[in-house]
Amino acid sequence: MPLFQLILLAVIQGVTEFLPISSSGHLILLPQLTSLADQGQALDVSVHLGTLGAVILYFWRDVSEAVAGLPRLVTGRLDTPGARLAFLLIVATIPAIVIGFILKVTGLEEMMRSAFLIGWTMLVFGVVLWWADQKGPEVKEARDWTLREAWLLGLWQAVALIPGTSRSGITITGARFMGYQRKDAAKISMLMSIPVILASAVLLGAEVVVDGDIGALRDVGIATALAFVSALLALVLMMRLLRTVSFTPYVIYRVVLGIGLIWWAWPGAGV
Repeated sequence: MPLFQLILLAVIQGVTEFLPISSSGHLILLPQLTSLADQGQALDVSVHLGTLGAVILYFWRDVSEAVAGLPRLVTGRLDTPGARLAFLLIVATIPAIVIGFILKVTGLEEMMRSAFLIGWTMLVFGVVLWWADQKGPEVKEARDWTLREAWLLGLWQAVALIPGTSRSGITITGARFMGYQRKDAAKISMLMSIPVILASAVLLGAEVVVDGDIGALRDVGIATALAFVSALLALVLMMRLLRTVSFTPYVIYRVVLGIGLIWWAWPGAGV
């Protein structure tokens, strides 16, 4: 694959994975709006692993605490913050895995890969994010996260299986409606991404092995590294900006892109 396309793919995935503007929507749109060929499963795996490494590094303290709590969780004990966090992340991941599997085996996943649908989800869920951010109280911190809220946010996260919704955007929306402060809503959303990205990478990796599509090691290495760097920079920037800036800039981007896509892909428009 040309180096330019590798860089473009990795940067798009890295930047859009954690910003509330939908990575899946942008990756689907890339070949539809350009003459570029589809990147293939091997590169999908590599960019997912790059973004996974970025979020683990940024939230290393929380991740290491959750990993350390896994042995206690296995024995049925939730008596440490790490065991409790690990349990809540597992609960929050279940809806996306179950619904994602259903969409995969029924073929509905492929049916939703249209620019017209992505335009509407960009627009609608962008407005919903703005509403939640403007009206949601800021009274809770990440340490207040409960089992009920983990399950509900897991259901919100499952909605992001519709391309253009944005996994980070929809979970931040749900957390803001629940009353979490902006930075804490983002933190919960980012931590929730770890098991989901890991599950996605495992699934894609299995498909690569079955299909024999291992790709060029050079391409995979470049894509992984660039996705890691771009995702880390985007994550650092967003978390810093949330100290003084709302989610409105991302909402404006979503609304403008959504309207543009709806106009471009409107049925019968002849475009």
